[in-house]
Amino acid sequence: MKNYLFPTKNIENIDELQDLLLKKLGFTSEEQKQNFLTPNYDTGRHDPFLLNDMEKAVVRILRAINDKEKIVIFSDYDCDGIPGAVVLHDFFKAVGYENFTNYIPHRHYEGFGLSIEAVDKLAKEKADLIITIDCGTTNFEAVGQANRKNIDVIITDHHEPKEELPKALAVVNPKVGDKYPFADLCGAGVVFKLVEALLERGEFEIIKGKEKWWLDMVGLATVSDMVPLIGENRVFAYYGLQVLRKSRRPGLQRLLRKAKASQRFLTEDDIGFTIGPRINAASRMDTPEDAFNMLSSTDEGEAGGYVDHLEKLNNERKGLVASMSKELKKRVKEMPDLPEVLVLGSPEWRPSLVGLAANSLAEEHQRPVFLWGRDGNGFLKGSCRSDGKVSVITLMDAVSDSFVEHGGHHASGGFTIKEEAIHTLGENLSQARRDLGEKALSNEDVIIDAYIKLEEVNQKLLQILRTLAPFGVGNPKPLFAFKNVRPSELNMFGKTKEHLKLNFETTGHPLEAIAFFASPESFSKEAKVGEELTLLAHVEESFFMNRRQTRLRIVDIV
Repeated sequence: MKNYLFPTKNIENIDELQDLLLKKLGFTSEEQKQNFLTPNYDTGRHDPFLLNDMEKAVVRILRAINDKEKIVIFSDYDCDGIPGAVVLHDFFKAVGYENFTNYIPHRHYEGFGLSIEAVDKLAKEKADLIITIDCGTTNFEAVGQANRKNIDVIITDHHEPKEELPKALAVVNPKVGDKYPFADLCGAGVVFKLVEALLERGEFEIIKGKEKWWLDMVGLATVSDMVPLIGENRVFAYYGLQVLRKSRRPGLQRLLRKAKASQRFLTEDDIGFTIGPRINAASRMDTPEDAFNMLSSTDEGEAGGYVDHLEKLNNERKGLVASMSKELKKRVKEMPDLPEVLVLGSPEWRPSLVGLAANSLAEEHQRPVFLWGRDGNGFLKGSCRSDGKVSVITLMDAVSDSFVEHGGHHASGGFTIKEEAIHTLGENLSQARRDLGEKALSNEDVIIDAYIKLEEVNQKLLQILRTLAPFGVGNPKPLFAFKNVRPSELNMFGKTKEHLKLNFETTGHPLEAIAFFASPESFSKEAKVGEELTLLAHVEESFFMNRRQTRLRIVDIV
């Protein structure tokens, strides 16, 4: 349940805001504040050889390069694994090594991580060394199979390890061991550390500093994978965004032009709403290699072809989700009484798409939603979303016998259902919701950073926010309260009028406040023209279609 914590006093003027926000992040000394505001690329990174098994990994890869062995880069299919795969691909290309291939498992048919089937396939292709990216830490059986096939495995990953590790030649993971000072790198970040170590030890004819151009992929993955944007991750996100704004990758440039996003002014929001969905569309709808090829290709025509294909897939994804949502609305409408927890599914639905439909359903009906489909191997899998009050992980834990596996956090999760449990899952989850009562609530505290006036949304405020960006986990976008304001206009916009826009008159200029997939009734208090309300919102800059606009992004109306 969202519990808003409002500031106890107002700031005197906007100049105090930066200091206030830095203190909330835990930075009190002048040195801490400056380190955060202006991350230092050289001093803000850690020695890659402090990572577990990095020495072993580097020695083995350098031997493989020297002996011209066949190396396979095996990466996850998401917006962390794919950019990470591009980093290692670009490294091998840059040092002139050609005997390597990239392998990305098919989400629908192969699932997550290194599998026995993939190892067998790679053994037939005479692989000598497999380097995993963003997976492998818990793939015990697959690593065992690789050992039996005389294929060495180097795991680079950032996921939580179990008590034991797979019998790989090396497990390079910041969460393994206690020597590395920063445990929260994403998968692509770990790969970049591997590349740093290889460049330090190897004798390669490569221009010094060339690896900095690959920070575009590290920044993309760091922002996309929702890791805390503090410490070394802030360095990667901060400099990664700088490189993204100058990136020469023809696929990336074409993708941004097609989406009418400005590369020069690229922000973390563009990664989340423009680049990320198109990369993820490849694995949700087709083969993840399409996204990898789009990012790694240096040929403009080839890269452009992949961009067009990804755009088509992304549009098809939207169409399938819209069709699924339409069917869901019809099925919900036909229910005589809505249960406490909505559980719906179809063997025809792709599990990779159901989470997108679950979001809007949970918001619309203000209750937890569990949706499922059948994957390419016949397993029933799904995603769940909270209504913002009930913890889906608490619900799943209460009926854990219904699942083969489940996980996530309060707001969202994923699961694989036992075949025999599918028909009673809805009833069991609703009963768990009733039995748990208040124990099912996530009781989320939402901190309002400051009260500000609409007139204070100006260039001075924007400059302060730019110094604190990029925002994300660990460095949340500041949330402001605009007290006792009255909208002068209220409009619905979008192809099907699914988005809300409120207009406010200020002494300087009109100001827009928007909320995607929302209506005036979607909030704690209904928005009405001319009626006084308190607006909770983020301040953001939009550069869509090269039109620079400052606007508010509505979080709630109270």
